[in-house]
Amino acid sequence: MIREFHQTSLRGRNSFGVEQHAARLAEFETEEDLHAIFGGGIPDRWSVLSGGNNILFTQDYDGLLLTPVSQRIALLGEEGGTVHVRADAGVEWDDLVEWAVQRGLWGIENLSLIPGKAGAAPVQNIGAYGCEAKDAIERVHMFCVENCKCMTLDAAHCCFGYRESIFKHDLRGRVVITAVDIRLSRTPQPRLGYGDVEREVEARGGTTLRNIREAICAIRRAKLPDPKVTGNAGSFFKNPVVDESVAQRPRHAALPRRPFGQSETRRRVAHRQGGAERLPKRTGRHP
Repeated sequence: MIREFHQTSLRGRNSFGVEQHAARLAEFETEEDLHAIFGGGIPDRWSVLSGGNNILFTQDYDGLLLTPVSQRIALLGEEGGTVHVRADAGVEWDDLVEWAVQRGLWGIENLSLIPGKAGAAPVQNIGAYGCEAKDAIERVHMFCVENCKCMTLDAAHCCFGYRESIFKHDLRGRVVITAVDIRLSRTPQPRLGYGDVEREVEARGGTTLRNIREAICAIRRAKLPDPKVTGNAGSFFKNPVVDESVAQRPRHAALPRRPFGQSETRRRVAHRQGGAERLPKRTGRHP
């Protein structure tokens, strides 16, 4: 079902709490809803507004904003301890993490408390504390606005990279993500080698799925203000990637680093940046 709003306030739809307005905003649940919206033609200006966590509205938006609201999480199947799950684009990412932890499913616990929706996770290839969304994503379901057809893209074809994906490039402005399939595990797979995670987990009594989630939530809350109290974009930065020869220079010796790819090293920026982006004039993004 489509719920449409005109000249509507965006204050409650962006994490900065900015008071701007959209000429038109449509909440959608199904691919049929999207067919109804785009079946008559592609609007001159449109964009996807999910959780509104990496967007800074500096003026009213004079086009159509699409917001996914379906919040279904479905168990698709299980074999050999591997569990396949589908989350609709409108599911809060942290609700998905909690859903997995409650059921003893490993794989996304290190991505706890990242703001935003599940549908936006593959766009940015969200990551934190040594893990990335691509580690769990199996496929992405989408609606192509150009031919009004539903499509599925396997993870191998999503061009995932460090905070990168095909959805930020070749498919930008051409598709709307409707659901994400992820792969979880009943076998414990703790990843504690990043920052203070191991110390915080041990302080809570040892390595359990619940303790890992609570430890990471505590670390994030200690570093970041609650966006419900103080508007912010969250922990929004990108570590620089340099060639190993650059990383080995004496003046860089004290900087923390992690291997990245065949011959590059990623250096940790380890501080918050107000990495907000304006809505582009071209169409189709997942803020």
